[in-house]
Amino acid sequence: MKKIAIFASGEGTNAQRLIDYCKGSEIKIMLIVCNNPTANVLNRARKNNIPSLLIDKEMFNNGDSVLKKLQDSKIDLIVLAGFLWKIPNNILRSFPNKIINIHPALLPKFGGKGMYGINVHQAVVEAGEKQSGITIHYVNENYDEGEMILQKKCDVAKEDTAEMLAQKVLQLEHEWYPKTIELILKS
Repeated sequence: MKKIAIFASGEGTNAQRLIDYCKGSEIKIMLIVCNNPTANVLNRARKNNIPSLLIDKEMFNNGDSVLKKLQDSKIDLIVLAGFLWKIPNNILRSFPNKIINIHPALLPKFGGKGMYGINVHQAVVEAGEKQSGITIHYVNENYDEGEMILQKKCDVAKEDTAEMLAQKVLQLEHEWYPKTIELILKS
C-alpha cells in the first residue's frame, strides 16, 4: 500500500478526484493538509473519513510539526492540489522527488508567484495563446520550476473566456493527475 498526503487550499475538486480514484486501489490517502479554515477540501476530507491537518504560516514554515506528521504517517508522496504556499526547506529535504504539483498551464509559461486559479487562465487568454493545458512537475524551492513529469494540452478558442478555459484545463487535471500519481508510485 502506497501512502499519500494531499496539500490543498480551496475547493478541493482535484483532491476529490484523487479520493475517488484511490478507492479500491493500492493507494491510500493518509492526510489532507490545508492552510485555509474555510476551504471546502476540509469538508471533503471529513465526508471521506480522511484525517486533516489545518496549518498556519508559523507552524508550516518555522517548525517540524508538519514534517513529523508526514513522517509518522509514512507518506510515500506529497501531492499538491491547489496548494498556494511554497513548501518549506525541511519538508523539501525530507521528501526529495516525492512532492508533486499540477499547474494549470504549460510551464514554463504562466508560472510563478501569483499564477494560480483564474489568474493563469486570464493571462493565457490575454496573451492570445493557441494552446494551454496542464503541467505536472516535481516541487523544488522555486514556484513552478521543478522537473517536469507530464504536460497535456488543450486548444484555446478565440471565443474562450478565462472561465471557459478553466473548465477545459480542469478536465485535463481530473483525467491525468490521478493516473500520473499512480505511475509515479509504481515506479
